[in-house]
Order: sequence, then C-alpha cells, then structure tokens
Amino acid sequence: MRPKLLVANRGEIAIRIFRACREMGIPTVAVYSDADKGSLHVAFADEAYRLGPPPARESYLSVERILDAAKRSGATLVHPGYGFLAENAGFASACTDAGITFVGPPPSAIDAMGSKTESRRRMIAAGVPVVPGMARGATRADLHAFGREAGYPILLKASAGGGGKGMRTVAAEGELDSAFDRATSEAQAFFGDPEVYAEKLVDGARHVEVQVVFDGNGRGVAVGERECSIQRRHQKVVEECPSPVVDAALRAKMGEAALAAARAVGYVSCGTVEFLLDRHGRFYFLEMNTRLQVEHPVTEEVWGVDLAREMISIALGERLSFSAGDIAPRGHAIECRVYAEDPDRQFAPSPGRIESLSLPQGPGVRHDVGVESGSVVPIDYDPMLGKLIVHGRDRREAVSRLARALSEYEVIGIHTSLPFFRRLVSDPDFLAASFDTGWLDRRLAAGLGGGDAAPDDHLVALAAAVLARSEEKRFAAPRRGRTSAWRDAARREARR
Repeated sequence: MRPKLLVANRGEIAIRIFRACREMGIPTVAVYSDADKGSLHVAFADEAYRLGPPPARESYLSVERILDAAKRSGATLVHPGYGFLAENAGFASACTDAGITFVGPPPSAIDAMGSKTESRRRMIAAGVPVVPGMARGATRADLHAFGREAGYPILLKASAGGGGKGMRTVAAEGELDSAFDRATSEAQAFFGDPEVYAEKLVDGARHVEVQVVFDGNGRGVAVGERECSIQRRHQKVVEECPSPVVDAALRAKMGEAALAAARAVGYVSCGTVEFLLDRHGRFYFLEMNTRLQVEHPVTEEVWGVDLAREMISIALGERLSFSAGDIAPRGHAIECRVYAEDPDRQFAPSPGRIESLSLPQGPGVRHDVGVESGSVVPIDYDPMLGKLIVHGRDRREAVSRLARALSEYEVIGIHTSLPFFRRLVSDPDFLAASFDTGWLDRRLAAGLGGGDAAPDDHLVALAAAVLARSEEKRFAAPRRGRTSAWRDAARREARR
C-alpha cells in the first residue's frame, strides 16, 4: 500500500513535515479547526479535513476526530509534530490500534520519559548523571526535609510537566509553602496531575540538549548538541548549534550519555535529551523530549541531516541513512522563534490579520513559517508565527547574518517579537555568548524587552489579547492591494 501521511498539527511544523513528504513522494493530509480554515498549512497539503471548533480540546487534542480524519482520508501514517498530542502515549497507542503507523517513538518510551520522576529513576539505573533531587512525587513535608538536607535554593517541578509549567524556584525555606501551592495548582491545571518533586537548583547553568536518532534495529546516532540557554520564564527563545561552550571532548561525553538515556527506554525515532551544564563542565540529565523539537533546524543546518525525513523513513521501517562517521559539524546556526507578541507590552499576545509579510533573503537564511500575507493569527493557539534560522562559517558570521536578516524582516498588521530580537543581537553578553538559563529574565527586568518588566503578566497579556482581537474585528480595514480571490485560489493550487 502506498503510504499517505496525516499531520495532527498546524502551522509551520505541519508545513515542514509536508515538505519532507513531497521530497519522498508521499501524499499529505492536513487537519484544521474552524480558526485555521484559511491557514497556510491547509493549502499546503494534498487534502484537508475539518476537526471542529477552535478550542484545542475539540480539534487538535481530539484523538477521536483526528483518527476519523485519518480513516476518511486513507492515511497510513500520522505525524504529531510538536505540542498538542506529540508526547501523548495514549494517542500513539490509539494510532497503532487503528492500524495507523505513529511517526514517533513507542508509547512505552513516551510514558517512561513523560514522567519526570520515572525518567530520573531510569537515568540513574542507566548511569546517566542527574541533578541531585527526588525520584518520586513529594508531599509538603517531604519537600521541607529535602530543602534542609540539600540546602537552598531548590527547584520545584511538576512530575508530568514541561515547558516551564508547574515550576517554581525556592530560595529559602520560608518561601516553600507558597511555592508548593502554586506549583501543584499549575501542574493540575496544565497536566491534570498535581504531583511535584524537587531538585537542587544548579545556579548559573546552561541548557544544552543533544539530538539523537534511533532506527528500529537499535542503531542510534547522537547528532551534536544545541545551546538553548536563552529562555524567557523557562521557555526557549533563541537556540544555537553548536553550543559555544562545548568542545569535541565534552560533545562526545554528552552524546554517549544521551544515547544511553534513549536506550534505557527502548527509544526509536528522533528525540532530544536535555542537560544542564554547570560552570565546571559537569552536565546533568534534565528530561527527554520524545518528539521532533522546535529548534531542529539549527541541527539540520550544521550537521547536514534532514531530521523530519529521517523520522518518517524510520516509521516506514527503514534503517538510518547515516552513521556517526558519515556526518560532521559545519559552521554555526542560530534560530529565533518569531511570535505574534508585543515586546513593548510585556510580550502580550497580538492576534489579528497580517497585512503584509516580507521575509529576509540572502546567503545562509532559512525560514520555517506557517503564515503569509493575509493570514489571520488566532488567539486560540501558541502565537509562534515561525522560525528565522541563519547559518554561517562560525558564530560571528552567523550573528552578523542574523542582525542583517532581522533588519530586513517586516510584518505589518500585528505586533511581533522582532524588535526584541533586534535589540538582543547587539547585547554585549549575547555577542560574547556569556549567558545562562536565567540571563534573559535578568536582562528583561533591566529593560532589554523594551517594556516594563512584570513578574506575573499572564492575566494582563490575556486581557490585552482579547481587547486586541475585539478591536481588530471592530475596526478591520479592507484588504488593500490584494490579489483577487480567484488568483489566491490559483496560487494555492499551484503550491500543491
């Protein structure tokens, strides 16, 4: 049977996977919510099927509706992208039970790495260095005992969490009770599981992750590392490959540890093992992302490997197309995540219509985007528009190209994070690659973002976004200078 692939996702990651399928001669299927009916990823696929209303639980998080779309389209493979159901073992199992190949790791590997406490136990057994901490969910009393024994500061983390949700830094014992209440409440809200545990805070650490790829025959390769320390509230903002502080010897050690971590859970497919790297060159297992990462393009640019294509080939039962000896790093790549956010208003969401989009071009510039001129950015989902990736012979040239590309990048109609990145590329610490995971939050507090810093702006941001959407609907101007609907249709058909 000829394979056909459905992407259970939206935006730029869906388009990225569709591109890999086109090169492989595999027909593609998009799914969409009502908010995404006119989206670029829908036009990019060979077929498209409606899931339901905008809320994710009624569309992109509905296993039943996604599998129904797969059945109606005749899709034989489902790729989850990232976010939504990408690390949901139940969804992976449901695909298999429906006779559809899940493009990703086995459900057992997703389960094992999905629990932070379970993954810690597995890593300790496999000899992978882990941050000193607890290997099980903790009560309030347990956490007080751990804090007194390990010493402060400590970090509370949701057992089922990720992306910085359910995470709280505790500098002293007097802060522990309130931090516990907030962490458990957030963990319950985001993951449906209030369990938290604690780790010793590795102060001044960098976030360095290793890309691994395993085929079904147990053959695995570590494809270098990425520097992901520039984070806002534990969310990555800029990524680089390679890390400016990792030499060949350390790269080999981290690669070996990452492969051991993946083997410990019987991993197959592409995945990322994340580490904390302290000032003394010691590294500790943080977590494993059992999916394709947002920042995978920087690895592709430096190592010359098409990770999306490799992931699909492995799902089809093929062997890895390369070995460790076949690949070597070339140059330096940097990625900026471009969001529909206003950095001058504490990064408040900025939904609405993109009246005009002009992407920079030239040597060493790549775009993975999910929008175009005329696209409407809904408030219902993550506000990332896409990624700007640059590649140079070394970090200095990559930074220079990034600055040039940012100066050419233009989005009219909504606010974006581009002004923030333009300020970032001239920051002395960024230029010197002198940062850790807390650096960006400290710089934002000092004014790098362009607006006044606020410790908790979630409600402010949401209110601003709702107001912006209301104003956009009320005062929406006619689309000037647009092609006709017939030309739009013809252009979309040609893109297929």
